[in-house]
Amino acid sequence: MVRSLWSAATGMNAQQVNVDTIANNLANVNTIGYKAQVAEFKSLLYQTLQTATTTANGDPKPTSSQVGLGVRSSSINSIFTQGSMLESRSDTAFAIEGDGYFAIQGADGNTYYTRNGDFTWATNGRGQGMILTNQDGLPVLDTAGRTITLNSNYVTNKITITGDGTLCYPDANNNPQSLGRTIGMYQFNNPGGLERAGDTLWQVSPASGEALNEATNRNLQRSKMVQGYLEGSNVQVADEMVNLIVAQRAYEMNSKAITTTDEMMQTANNLKR
Repeated sequence: MVRSLWSAATGMNAQQVNVDTIANNLANVNTIGYKAQVAEFKSLLYQTLQTATTTANGDPKPTSSQVGLGVRSSSINSIFTQGSMLESRSDTAFAIEGDGYFAIQGADGNTYYTRNGDFTWATNGRGQGMILTNQDGLPVLDTAGRTITLNSNYVTNKITITGDGTLCYPDANNNPQSLGRTIGMYQFNNPGGLERAGDTLWQVSPASGEALNEATNRNLQRSKMVQGYLEGSNVQVADEMVNLIVAQRAYEMNSKAITTTDEMMQTANNLKR
C-alpha cells in the first residue's frame, strides 16, 4: 500500500489530539486553578530505501535515502505559569502566589493537590464544629496533613489568614490572633509529572516525586497566600485560537495528501485502459 496514505492518516489522528487538547483549554478558560495543556508530537519510524546511495557516476553520497512513516502524539504537557489574580467577595477565597499547592483529602482517603482555593466552612456532620472544605465538600489539610476543624464558637466571616496561611481570629481589641492552625502549602520537584484527577485536582506520581511541605522544608522558596482572591486559569485565548487555526490547516493538508494519493492511485489503475 502507498506509504503516503498511512503517513497522512497518522497526521490527521495527531492533529485530532491537538484540537482536542486546545478545545479542553478553551472550555476551561474560566476554571479556577486550571493549568493549560499543550500536545507534543514525534515522528514515527523511518524506512531506509537505499543503504548506500551513490551518484550517477558511482560516487558515494554523504546522505542516506530514508522516508518517514508519519507522526504520533508523544505527550500532553501542562503549563504551570501563574494565572491571573481574580478578586472574590468570599472570605474563604484563597490564592497562592508562588509554586505551592493546597492539599485536599479525597473521598477515598488519599491526598490530592490543587491550585483552586475556592473553599468554604461546613459543619462536621455532628453539629459540634466547622471544617474547611473545597466546593465539593472535601476537607482541606493543614501543614501537618490534618483536616482543619474549629469549634462552633467562631464566626467564620471574621477569620483571616496571614501570608503563610495561618488562621487568625480577632481578640477583644480587634487584633488578629493566631488560632494555631495553618493551611498547608506543598511543592513538587517536577510539577509536570503530576497526574490530573479531575475537578482541578492533581495526584502524586513517580515522575512528580513526593510532596514537599513548605512549612518544614527550608530549601523551598515559600509561597504567599492571599485572602479574597482566586487564581484564574492561565489559558491564553489568543494563543489557543492561533493554535486551533494551525491545527485545522494541518488537518486539512493531511486530508489533501490522502486525496492526492487516491487520485494518483486512480491514475495508475487507469493506465491499463
